[in-house]
Amino acid sequence: MGSRPPATQGEHIAEAATRLCQVRAEFCAIPATISRADGTVRSTRGPRTMSSSRRLSQAISEGDGISLLVPVRDIAAARAAEDDGAEGVVVSHAVAGLREATGLPVLVRSDDRSALVRADADACVLRVGDLSGDWDRLRDLYREAEAHGVEPVIGVKDDDELELALEHVDPEIVLLAPPSPDADEDLLESVLDLLPDVPAGKLAIAEVAVRTREHVAALERAGVDAVIVTSGDIAAFVGGPTPEV
Repeated sequence: MGSRPPATQGEHIAEAATRLCQVRAEFCAIPATISRADGTVRSTRGPRTMSSSRRLSQAISEGDGISLLVPVRDIAAARAAEDDGAEGVVVSHAVAGLREATGLPVLVRSDDRSALVRADADACVLRVGDLSGDWDRLRDLYREAEAHGVEPVIGVKDDDELELALEHVDPEIVLLAPPSPDADEDLLESVLDLLPDVPAGKLAIAEVAVRTREHVAALERAGVDAVIVTSGDIAAFVGGPTPEV
């Protein structure tokens, strides 16, 4: 058989055009996102896309010990919390520059739904008690949060609310927040009593006043995944072996 004749100029042009179209198609397939230096991802259109490094559920489920979530009011407090070993920060209002200041996930506790956007939240608390049994509203808020790339955390104060929340929305993350009694120890016991009702595979966050490492250790041994601490100084709650009791 004879050899193939050299390609003509027209064939070279056609081949180049075909390859250019392939490059354009591959480029268009790249998600329209911009990566920040801390690994988070900001979408250039549509709802914000959350990277795995910003997911609260991942932050509190990794590792062997309990995770500490720290309420902060400003950037300095957020940076200090991260340096001390916190796994997330908690805000009730927008903190300018927070996401650039820390790589920790941001959990919003606020009745103002617009605060989720202003605070650039990664997760938000939806309290069953605030909705007066309006389960349709809870489901709507749950879906709305997920649609915006925000992880919903369902807050319950007793076993009845927990049972109903599991029935109506089946949340991945549950916030155990019993009403405040007269003594911190009683509140701690209330959380520990409520924990066994959380099904396996769910993540449990305790909203309880912890004052000592022993309080944190008790929650950790019981299987609580994270606790929102009330003290700005968390150094005493992290590091070192779990104390014996």
